[in-house]
Amino acid sequence: MEQMNPRILLVEDETNLGNLLKEYLAAKGFETVLATDGQEGFNVFSKERFDLCILDIMLPLKDGHTLAKEIRQAKEGMPIIFLTAKSLPDDRIEGFKSGADDYLTKPFNMEELLLRVQAVLKRSSNLPSLHEKDHHFDIGNYHFDSTRQMLSLNGTDKKLTSKESELLRLLALNINQTLDRTFALKTIWGDDSYFNARSMDVYITKLRKYLKEDKRLEILNVHGKGFKLLVNN
Repeated sequence: MEQMNPRILLVEDETNLGNLLKEYLAAKGFETVLATDGQEGFNVFSKERFDLCILDIMLPLKDGHTLAKEIRQAKEGMPIIFLTAKSLPDDRIEGFKSGADDYLTKPFNMEELLLRVQAVLKRSSNLPSLHEKDHHFDIGNYHFDSTRQMLSLNGTDKKLTSKESELLRLLALNINQTLDRTFALKTIWGDDSYFNARSMDVYITKLRKYLKEDKRLEILNVHGKGFKLLVNN
């Protein structure tokens, strides 16, 4: 069977930039659908299959943060990249909280966007590439399948995002031991910048929430070192 090109939903209200990005991504082998406001973006997403969403934040009718949350409610784990003119730390953190896998500030280089798209798609479709073994973990009462990005408890499944899965996988590989903060940042985010460190803290908070049903489990902050996924007896 012939492999289908990855399909991208691009939601960008600046007409010239939107058309330029669509043409560029198409030239690089990505089937790209352009929407020009948040409501249109969600309508298109609801009717078609996509492998990745690229969302501007400042959109008419429905902003990018709201759209990202609605997309994740409709399909958990959908990779999302934000494009924005905002560059303040709090804007970036808000972006990750609303479900971003990556965040690109305007103006940006087209090649950088391409590399980010390729990296996010690789993480979401080939998560086990960090290590080719240990894809299944029993964490207290939970079962975690890193290949499927699925966290399960008593027959209930929770689909994780690519970064949530990668981070939980590293914690599970080092269970009851300290996961070095810098190692995790460089492995998952590519560098240990301040912004990436803040975003990792957001994902740690999310993982704590997902694991809260088993009171024996804790994700501890190890001051100056990193994090530890602890299973108490």
